[in-house]
Amino acid sequence: MGYAQVRAVAVVGMAGQLVVVESDVASGLPCLVMSGLPDAALTQSRDRVRAAVVNSGETWPQRRLTVNLLPAHLPKHGSSFDLAVAMSLLAAVGAVPAEALREAVLIGELGLDGAVRPVRGVLPAVLAAMRHGLRYAVVPAANAVEAALVPGIVVKATDTLRRLIDFLRCDGQLLDPPPAAAVDEPPLLDLADVVGQDRGRRAVELAAAGGHNLALFGPPGAGKTMLAQRLPTVLPPLDDAAALEVTAVHSLAGTLPAESPLIRRPPFQAPHHTASVAALVGGGSGIGRPGALSKAHHGVLFLDEAPEFSANALEALRQPLEEGVVRISRSRAEVVYPARTQLVLAANPCPCAKPGGDRHCECAPVARRRYLSRLSGPLLDRVDLRVMLAPVAPAALLGEHDAESSEAVAGRVVRARASAAERWGTTNALVSARTLRGPRFRLPGACTAPLAKDVERGLVSARGHDRVIRLAWTMCDLDGRTFPDLADVCEAMDLRRGTP
Repeated sequence: MGYAQVRAVAVVGMAGQLVVVESDVASGLPCLVMSGLPDAALTQSRDRVRAAVVNSGETWPQRRLTVNLLPAHLPKHGSSFDLAVAMSLLAAVGAVPAEALREAVLIGELGLDGAVRPVRGVLPAVLAAMRHGLRYAVVPAANAVEAALVPGIVVKATDTLRRLIDFLRCDGQLLDPPPAAAVDEPPLLDLADVVGQDRGRRAVELAAAGGHNLALFGPPGAGKTMLAQRLPTVLPPLDDAAALEVTAVHSLAGTLPAESPLIRRPPFQAPHHTASVAALVGGGSGIGRPGALSKAHHGVLFLDEAPEFSANALEALRQPLEEGVVRISRSRAEVVYPARTQLVLAANPCPCAKPGGDRHCECAPVARRRYLSRLSGPLLDRVDLRVMLAPVAPAALLGEHDAESSEAVAGRVVRARASAAERWGTTNALVSARTLRGPRFRLPGACTAPLAKDVERGLVSARGHDRVIRLAWTMCDLDGRTFPDLADVCEAMDLRRGTP
């Protein structure tokens, strides 16, 4: 009796794939059959679509209706296909012109009253539509600002199914995306607030300048959390490509602010120590969702009271920290999320954690070793900076305080990152070992002699050797020099072995 097709997008991980939603209307007992590997939420769209069409003033066809989602082998999940299914059916029965939908992608969930509701993952979905050459995207009104971030495609919005039907019948207009609102962001914390911790401030500046991972050890009140929270304030703002990538992750996670969605600040994630493996690195039933590690992409993942996290959660960080991506394998699909994150660990030196530090500690040596051994060697081997913070002296608390602000430190960080980018196109923490050991950038033997001795004695691994060299390059960049010297390597070694 009739056939029509429209286009939607299936988002699996960060990748969107174009899906053709085709509908066939045939004689037979009235029913709606869906095929093409829909999940439970998509299968239930039969009832949502029927109620939305009827409550929008249209007649539901009393025929045998078949909806297929191509490619049939690709798993489809979620309610974002509702709008495409409804318009495909209406086009198949001739209620709206099918030709008008040929170059458009439709995204949105339908309410029973015909309202078009927002969905997750609109940004990566519209990106996929643009890359496939589609000219138009119709999205829920609440997702319009987010979708408009994608260049090269015309974005229109609708708040109801009725509005879209009227537009296709040349009896109304769709909505234009509103301009991004100027949202009052909370003021940034300032590194000047940290008193009496020059070594900790130095470690934070090095971590920001080179993209290095950082571990802070010390008694309660020493400033571990303050330093970690202020690391994002000295990181440079995200460029356009990084901002879109970070925003896409938060769109999939459903944590994107609706008013001004583009994320320009490096994100900061600080999950509680009871967080599960799935909450930390991503997962869940069906298609795995991004966790705190991916939501901190191009930013900072802070694990306060790190030894209190479960061993499985901590060990799950090892591979993503090395590769920069999280791979979540499930029976239905494997998804890959970006995870180029700076890890910051904070830990007390012992279980009792007396404020005065070692002078008042009541723990037996074996208890201290057992507590800190929860941070395994392989995990700490991926941490370039390990700093032991002493309790803040009374003179520092009560005297005049004139420490550098985050703005001043951030200026040096930007210059250091520019030097590293000019030298090898990335941050010091990400440069390959092959490049470091190549003839052009290999450090002279006189500079690396102490490090070679530690490697020979088994105190530093091969990975640790390369990380010490990378840290030395960061020190060189901060000082505005062209090549690290022996002092840089020795300081990098000292900062790397600084565990309690």
